[in-house]
Amino acid sequence: MRITILGSGSRGNAALVEAGTTRVLVDAGLSVRQVRLRAEAARGERLDRVDAVVLTHGHGDHVGHARTIAKAWGAPVYLTEATRRNPHLSALRGVRLFGSDTQFAIGELSIDPHPIPHDAPQVALVFERENARAALVTDLGEVQASLLDHLRDVPTLLIEANHDPALLAAGPYPAPLQDRILSGVGHLSNMQTAAALGELGSGLREVVLMHISETNNQGALAQAAAEEALAGHEATVRLAHQVEPLTVDVGA
Repeated sequence: MRITILGSGSRGNAALVEAGTTRVLVDAGLSVRQVRLRAEAARGERLDRVDAVVLTHGHGDHVGHARTIAKAWGAPVYLTEATRRNPHLSALRGVRLFGSDTQFAIGELSIDPHPIPHDAPQVALVFERENARAALVTDLGEVQASLLDHLRDVPTLLIEANHDPALLAAGPYPAPLQDRILSGVGHLSNMQTAAALGELGSGLREVVLMHISETNNQGALAQAAAEEALAGHEATVRLAHQVEPLTVDVGA
């Protein structure tokens, strides 16, 4: 299984998950052109097919191009009923609903969602093909015990490390937006992410830090916190970027 993170951040999110012959685009916050260009740059070959689009939640940086992407590849769009009620998604065709805590399959890829706290109904996703497993967890205000249980024994974890509270407090965001980010339905700080990694510890082999704020964080700070939490374990830590694609090979 291979995951190519095409973009991660407030200016657009999308990741291509490939399992055998199955290709699934998770989130659609980038244009068709950018999805093609970035996927082809990372993969070294033309992206001529997407079998499905899976949406994690209804915010624009994750769904803004869902309709045009689905149309371009004739792909069905998988989403929860709560996300389907988003008025910006009313024009979607070929919709297929999944339960926020019900496992489903697309081709050779098994997907196991789990609801997480955000100010739009949101899910974490665990991907599996044969014995290869990986998880994608972004856009959440806190890490609950049920999520940690969901992520046990997942060796490859793509998880949000959105902000550093000191940089957020000193930055340009107005107080109401800062309060939203810091809330239990906002975004994870570096230390919240590090605490979760410490809980998961020895089960991890590779961690990719996602959705790093370009305004309220620094990649070096996020990486240092994560690596400190994982000290003594074998996991490596990498950073996803807003523009530059990153490929993650997920082994058994």
